[in-house]
Amino acid sequence: MKTLSNRSGIAFAIAAAALTTSAASYADLVSPLQPTPASLSPIATQAPMLAATWAGQRAVSVGGNGIILLSDNRGKSFRQAQWVPISSTLTGVSFADAKSGWAVGHWGAILATTDGGQKWQTQRLVVTEDRPLFAVHFFNDKRGVAVGLWSLVLTTQDSGETWVEQKLNPKDKALSDLNLLNLFPGTKSDIYATSERGRLLHSRDAGSTWEYLNTGYEGSLWCGTQLSDGTLLVGGQRGTLLRSEDAGKSWVRVQLDRTGSITSIDTNGIEVIAIGLDGLRMQSLDGGRTFKDAKDPSEESLTAALATQEGKWLLFSRHGVVHNVE
Repeated sequence: MKTLSNRSGIAFAIAAAALTTSAASYADLVSPLQPTPASLSPIATQAPMLAATWAGQRAVSVGGNGIILLSDNRGKSFRQAQWVPISSTLTGVSFADAKSGWAVGHWGAILATTDGGQKWQTQRLVVTEDRPLFAVHFFNDKRGVAVGLWSLVLTTQDSGETWVEQKLNPKDKALSDLNLLNLFPGTKSDIYATSERGRLLHSRDAGSTWEYLNTGYEGSLWCGTQLSDGTLLVGGQRGTLLRSEDAGKSWVRVQLDRTGSITSIDTNGIEVIAIGLDGLRMQSLDGGRTFKDAKDPSEESLTAALATQEGKWLLFSRHGVVHNVE
């Protein structure tokens, strides 16, 4: 099995919220995984949360130890999902509607739910190696894409009953095994994958084929979003935030005066928020051209943000749910 470079190992560890097991150690595992269900925990809301989304009016977040949290009151309280068939780290989640959702994570796991996240079932699990999936996105209840370690791209057109690996063929073969760290949608069947070496991958056909966009940055890009006017924003290591108004042909760096790495970017249509490590929380009211500091006083490392209908934000961190966020 290929081993991770130091740079890739750091990106992988942060993408998994720097959980206790190092990325490189997986290369030494020789015993196949024996999956066990996630345990119900009285302190589940304090588990590391790595990704979150809306399932209709329900907030759903996923993270360490296979813990999935649900909230039906706009984040005022959370409860743990009733049944999750694995206890390994979950790193991404996507819902096509209020009931149909998917989560991905370590061991290439793909889980599916048809009841809004209460109970989950395994669609994919590779027990012979830990080649994690980092992100998943569904365009509708049939068509989805998941990405992960060493340019792993999987697509489905049947709600995840079958997943097909898509081979990437960059012009520069040195880019063929980049770790794909996150996904964010464009319009219609467009999807973007943030990656290492400053590359943003773009697919116009729901993940079947990809082009590589060079942002001019040399580090890892961990997250991104597309605004309603088509503007692209991507964030990465050491407070790097890049902006493009021409579909990724050219990029400008947005000055943040912060050095915490950016883990999530989201928008509610008016405000753009960028969050990250060491309490990084920046807000923009001008389409991501400039940001003001709204630092989390606890300096908690933030991992995911969800916009609410009330104009507030639900934030998640390496230590669980962050409450009372304006």
